[in-house]
Amino acid sequence: MLTANKLMPQGRGLAPVLLKRAATVELDWDVRQKSRFDATDSQGRQIGVFLPRGTAVRGGDVLVAEDGSLVRVIAAPQPVLRITHCTAHGTPFDLTRAAYHLGNRHVPIELKPDHLKIEPDHVLADMLRSMHLIVVAVEEAFEPEGGAYGSHEHSRGAGHDHAHDHGHAHGGSKGPKPLVLAPELLDDHDHSHDHGHGHHGHSH
Repeated sequence: MLTANKLMPQGRGLAPVLLKRAATVELDWDVRQKSRFDATDSQGRQIGVFLPRGTAVRGGDVLVAEDGSLVRVIAAPQPVLRITHCTAHGTPFDLTRAAYHLGNRHVPIELKPDHLKIEPDHVLADMLRSMHLIVVAVEEAFEPEGGAYGSHEHSRGAGHDHAHDHGHAHGGSKGPKPLVLAPELLDDHDHSHDHGHGHHGHSH
């Protein structure tokens, strides 16, 4: 069994030709949300995946095996509930309300501009229908929103925030800008200084 303990989010940094040649593995969300699991790739190889605890694997990510070979992950279709707003009795804002109530229940949600997706749950489906939402059972890939401190999202977000904060910190560390005076003001200043100096010498 091959071991893979490195993950390249969305295959960033890899040449397209390498991604095209890479073996693939189809995994549903139940498996991809785990940091350790076994799988069989498209070449029939058994792969033991050992990633840092808390790492979630997304469709499009690339696993790197111990022999250097690449395995591109495909998010496998799975049963999910597709939620859309009712154009006859509701508004698109109903999806925002639905996401709020589902989030309060800590339900994994995939957020899209025009729909939501959750794993099958008849109690939640009834609740959503009572809110005038349309709930349909489908077989599609499921990519729920990551938490505020999720693996991929946090890595990208932290880099952005760091750069943003660094810029502010750098700007804040600058002292006050030097005062720039117009030439005519400098002339007047020099004249008054000389005059005062002469008067001072005269008094002595």
